[in-house]
Amino acid sequence: MQIPTSEDWKSLQQQVQEYGLYHAYQNSTLNTTQNLAGLRANEARYFRNKYGHDFTVEPAGDAESTVDWVSRILEEERGIVISSRPLEATAFEVANIRFAYVFYENGLAINVMYSVDGSDKRAVGFKLSEGMDVPEELGSFKFARQKSKLAGTIRGSYFVIKNEY
Repeated sequence: MQIPTSEDWKSLQQQVQEYGLYHAYQNSTLNTTQNLAGLRANEARYFRNKYGHDFTVEPAGDAESTVDWVSRILEEERGIVISSRPLEATAFEVANIRFAYVFYENGLAINVMYSVDGSDKRAVGFKLSEGMDVPEELGSFKFARQKSKLAGTIRGSYFVIKNEY
C-alpha cells in the first residue's frame, strides 16, 4: 500500500482548488465555495458603494425566517421550489427597501427587493455563479450575463412580485 507523500497532498489540493471535488455518488460537484464568495463580495461592494451598508450573511439555519420568506414568495408567485440546500442568508432594510438574500449549495443566489413604502419596487432576482448550469426549476427564465471583477461571469434573471408579503 502506497502512503501519499506531502507532494501528493499538495498536488491533490491544487487539483481540488482548480477543478472542485468528485463525489462517487454524484457526477461531480462544483467548487462553489469560491464562486459563492465572489457573489457575496460583489453584493457587498454594491451595497457599500450605493448605500454605505455593510453586507453580512449568517448560516441559513440561523436565518430561517429569511429563507422561509424568500421560499414563500417563490412558491406563491411562480410555483418555484428550490431543490438545493440553502447555506447562508441575510435580510436588512436600506432606503425604504427590504432586501433578503439566500445563497445555495449549488452556487445559486436569490435576492428579494421589496419596497416598504408602498412603491412598486418589488422583485426577485436570481444570480448563477460562474460555471453553474441553470437549475431545472429556473429553466423557464432567460439569463443575461454580467462581468464582475469579484465574481467572474454572473448570469442573472428576475421577476416582478405581484402580491403582498
